[in-house]
Amino acid sequence: MSVDPITVKVTRIHQVAPAIREFTLTPVTTALSAFSPGSHVVVSMQGTDKCFKNAYSLLSDPRDSGAYRIAVLLQKQSRGGSRFMHEQVREGDELTITPPANLFAPLWEARKHVLIAGGVGITPFLSYLPELQRRHADFELHHLFKGDYNGAYCAELAEQLGERYFDYDSTAGRKCDLAQLVNGRPLGTHFYVCGPLSLIEAVQAEALVAGVPDSLIHYEEFSTPQPGAPFEVELKASGRVVPVASEESMLEALEAAGVAVPNLCRGGVCGQCACAVADGEPEHRDNFLSASEKRSGKLVMPCVSRAKGPRLVIDIEE
Repeated sequence: MSVDPITVKVTRIHQVAPAIREFTLTPVTTALSAFSPGSHVVVSMQGTDKCFKNAYSLLSDPRDSGAYRIAVLLQKQSRGGSRFMHEQVREGDELTITPPANLFAPLWEARKHVLIAGGVGITPFLSYLPELQRRHADFELHHLFKGDYNGAYCAELAEQLGERYFDYDSTAGRKCDLAQLVNGRPLGTHFYVCGPLSLIEAVQAEALVAGVPDSLIHYEEFSTPQPGAPFEVELKASGRVVPVASEESMLEALEAAGVAVPNLCRGGVCGQCACAVADGEPEHRDNFLSASEKRSGKLVMPCVSRAKGPRLVIDIEE
């Protein structure tokens, strides 16, 4: 899927937590469109010798197309993107973004919505709230964080939502009992989880024990590509070989070599960048392929996955 980039200007930068900055993005030439709750954009950041591309959830009201707002957590082991946003981007700078895409939309037929956010995972739910309230939906928001480090928006959410907002600051000893949170819910309750993989897996585990079907658990976790051993990716049709360094993803290496690969999330969840494997063994790190698909080794998600050996041969059009 190819999309035309949108140029935006950074008109406001606001420190909402010691490790989280909020950026307001306004259009330069192309008007911004309304979007659906849970949408994200991919932001391109041109560094000195590399272009970083990261996906960030939109946290503004979906019906407000005057500006987009995103929040960026400074990763402790940043590969460059979050550090670029925190240290290089200034008010007045221009960036390019993709049009909004949605992989985490609410299911409006649900009778009750239970939102569970871990740290900066609060951001997609901020775009849920205006529409949930407009629809007079039955919902509650559970927010898990570590003190001031990533506990953004707590005060305003408590004021806005009242008894529908529950916060759990682990540094203050307030822990969330996920078993109690999942158990005993009325029929038609759907659970939405955004945050670290450990939180998602913990909710899934409690849901399994409680007999909650997988279809009622929705989650989003944009996996940051992790480093690994360098390898080569060969394009079957042409025989061209592209080296992949230890600190870059296969997708980044292919893009730097001028190979266009469709993508939406760059985090292993959307499936857009899936490539056929002609030879070699993938090291799967995505959250999209099923267990059987991973065992077959016939597909690989180059945005986060790597090769187990020195070379992986993929069959894609150049």
